[in-house]
Amino acid sequence: MDELAATMTGFARTLRAAGVAADHERTRNLLLALDHLDVTDQAEVYWAGRLTLCASPDDLPRYDRCFAAYFGGVRAAGRTEGRTVTRHVAAGEGEDDEGGSAESTPGTASRTELLRHRDVARLTEAERAEVHRMLAMLRDRRARRRSRRYRAAHRGVLDQRRTIREALRKGEVARLRRKAHTTRPRRVVLLVDVSGSMSPYAETLLRYAHALVRSEPRATRVFSVGTRLTHITGELRHRDPGTALNEVSRVIPDWSGGTRLGEELRHFLKNHDARGAIVVIASDGWERGDPALLGAQMARLARQANRVIWVNPHKGYEGYEPLTGGMRAALPYIDDLVAGHSLAAFEALSERLGHA
Repeated sequence: MDELAATMTGFARTLRAAGVAADHERTRNLLLALDHLDVTDQAEVYWAGRLTLCASPDDLPRYDRCFAAYFGGVRAAGRTEGRTVTRHVAAGEGEDDEGGSAESTPGTASRTELLRHRDVARLTEAERAEVHRMLAMLRDRRARRRSRRYRAAHRGVLDQRRTIREALRKGEVARLRRKAHTTRPRRVVLLVDVSGSMSPYAETLLRYAHALVRSEPRATRVFSVGTRLTHITGELRHRDPGTALNEVSRVIPDWSGGTRLGEELRHFLKNHDARGAIVVIASDGWERGDPALLGAQMARLARQANRVIWVNPHKGYEGYEPLTGGMRAALPYIDDLVAGHSLAAFEALSERLGHA
């Protein structure tokens, strides 16, 4: 039962990342429902999750996509005139199979949960493709900040203009009108190291960047760093991840080269604005330039940004210590040093962006 709870909790976390209202209370209700069902029957698990974890019709297509990715190919299951209808979504398959109940695959969910925590550099091509499909469904719940604009509200400061206009129209002050500040997503600036030492993780990091851009296109900026800084937000706005990555690879001139983070940060701070933004730097810290220059630019960046998060793939390993010259120079100016080696690490990063 502990394994079942861990599996379904991971599934609910995947749903939340995709924008489904699968909060902790709904997850608890799902576990209570599964106590009375056959958990080896995917149809029963599907309907139990759909009835407890979804809050609106908008959640249903997202739920189906996540169920397919998480439980290994079953997108939907229902009962029609006494028969079980199961739709399979294996790669290249577009038609539905109808007939008897699908075979149980109780080990699939556990395999998917294990896949979430594995280092993407050690995955097979098929496993990496599965992780990338799940990454494409990530939806960051970005922290919001107060804007300068106002909206009409029941509570807030007095809206003198609306109150006076209404009084002039009616001949008396019938009601005091109020207003409150609107909110908007906090900007995220993502700098992705595409040097040779980061090549096992660069594609996955860029796919994560694509998911961020698709979620908040107006509040996300992405740059590749290596021997030069390249702005790639426009290329990542394409809806299809594969097409977006092809466009990115076309415009980045320094794939698998060296790393001069200090020089690239100086160029970024000279030509771009990080004020009030959450700046995420994805790099292993192998700096070929002067570490002192990197430290100076990180100090400037920390003064501008709302928060600086450094994503290092090696942070996911037990016993990791930031010993490279670049990491030692940057460490005093980092608010959070987090892992970036697995799907679970990217899910945790998205959660962190929602509270930064």
